[in-house]
Amino acid sequence: MTVNYTEQVCGTAGLVLSVQSLKLQAVRGQEDLVKRIANKVITQDEYRILHEAARHIGVTKRFEDVIKTFKTPERETPAGFRTECFLDAEGVLRFDLIRDIGYDRNGEKRPTRFVFSADSANPYEVAPIAPLLGNLTCNPGIVYDLFINNPKANIGNKFKTRDEVMVELGRILGPGCDISVELNNPFEEDFNKILEECEKFKEILSEYRLVVKVPHTGPVNSGNVHELLEGDKKFDLRYDQGTTADALRGHNLALKLREHGYRINYTLMFEPYQTALALQAKPYFINSFIRHRYMQTEAMSKHLNFFNMTGNKKHLEDLRAFMLGVDLLNRNESGRELLDVKKYAEDTINYRKLQGEGSDGLDGVRHNLRLFRTVS
Repeated sequence: MTVNYTEQVCGTAGLVLSVQSLKLQAVRGQEDLVKRIANKVITQDEYRILHEAARHIGVTKRFEDVIKTFKTPERETPAGFRTECFLDAEGVLRFDLIRDIGYDRNGEKRPTRFVFSADSANPYEVAPIAPLLGNLTCNPGIVYDLFINNPKANIGNKFKTRDEVMVELGRILGPGCDISVELNNPFEEDFNKILEECEKFKEILSEYRLVVKVPHTGPVNSGNVHELLEGDKKFDLRYDQGTTADALRGHNLALKLREHGYRINYTLMFEPYQTALALQAKPYFINSFIRHRYMQTEAMSKHLNFFNMTGNKKHLEDLRAFMLGVDLLNRNESGRELLDVKKYAEDTINYRKLQGEGSDGLDGVRHNLRLFRTVS
């Protein structure tokens, strides 16, 4: 028998029953832990069943570990966990704590199903909004470029390493907020090195809060990623010109990390078609990037509208230059036939549903939500 306590339940006569109503004897050594869930509400039907079948009451090893990990005050359970219980073969009603950022302290649900996520590694910036957050994302670039190496942000040069920043963010956010950390090098060929990095993050944040960010890398790999970082920072390949191995590298990495017990935040999701494959790894989060995608689509539409109104090919040349600038065309396509560029832009705009229903740039999010309904 499994019970998920999600809300207070009253009997037909308005009677509220709690776990302590069962008057079960606590497992020896777990008396103080059991007090943390004594006021959990149960229904009359659950009371009748448990009154007959349960002999003792206790908690799981994970329950005990969570309380210890977050140094939770007496008679409380920490935010970020829901309470569930089961009746084991020996008649012990055992309570467990399941990671779920939809819950606040003592198994109370958050006010809504909407959870805020922030993208920052600045402890001074995060502190004022910490109670409102369910997830924080802190990529290496954010940690170093926007905080550690930024004298205006890293006041007095107090923080010198990424680990120091992670420790402080974990302290500020507390147990109720997940922290999504991106790998330093997602192209690392030695998977053991990736696991070592994840283990370090887990040591700092605990396994309960850590979520590993895994990117959809498209045609980018360890041999060509330098093109995005050096010179004109233009890429030799379009998004759809990579090898199968490169296109699916992130998906396979997510699967392997999940097999090792890590929750995944799948990122760099610019197009809806990426989501179906990402869901195979059952990610905890999916990042749908919408702002730049929408702005690019609008810009292409304007260039096409100007051409359609005037017939002036200069607008198609401007369109081609724009698409080169945002990597919709690779740098070797600067001389691509203008009418071919026009057709490519029209197909992209049609796919992204700029006109009619879904013209607010959220078509990708809607597509993702439809896919989520298929997840078991």
